[in-house]
Amino acid sequence: MRGGVVYWAYFPKPTDQSLKVNPWHHVRLKSTPRPKFSVCVLGDQQHCDEAKAVDLPHMDIEALKKLNKNKKLVKKLAKKYDAFLASESLIKQIPRILGPGLNKAGKFPSLLTHNENLVAKVDEVKSTIKFQMKKVLCLAVAVGHVKLTEEELVYNIHLSINFLVSLLKKNWQNVRALYIKSTMGKPQRLY
Repeated sequence: MRGGVVYWAYFPKPTDQSLKVNPWHHVRLKSTPRPKFSVCVLGDQQHCDEAKAVDLPHMDIEALKKLNKNKKLVKKLAKKYDAFLASESLIKQIPRILGPGLNKAGKFPSLLTHNENLVAKVDEVKSTIKFQMKKVLCLAVAVGHVKLTEEELVYNIHLSINFLVSLLKKNWQNVRALYIKSTMGKPQRLY
């Protein structure tokens, strides 16, 4: 396989009325699907110090206030990172400080508490994939990268497919086709 990230795609049958109300569903994979996935910590002093110690990008409340709800700057911040983690004390203030920019980009921060290990939480965010279950005719999600072993890739694919099928009302009857492909590679049909 050529390219970096391995994706699989799901094509529902045209009469698929199987999608449940909540459009976002998360599943944590065993191996990180996107190694270059960047996470920024929006933290209080303790979390910023922890992030600095492990060389993670971080911003404190003062840096966030400097953005001053400027839509362009918030959009630039949202584009720069794939995900955000925020301290308990900060997470409620984020909509007031930054406005709706992060939420619109689908990157509202995940909660980071003081009794959680920062590195473990970052790994959890990196290895979690989201299924956006809207009434779409195609859904693609990253399940691995080409440097993973065959076993790790197979495990991630099985886990994500089984999770997706469990979300559908008619399970496998709603699935028309499943494909796997790398970023620049040709698609291979699985189902």
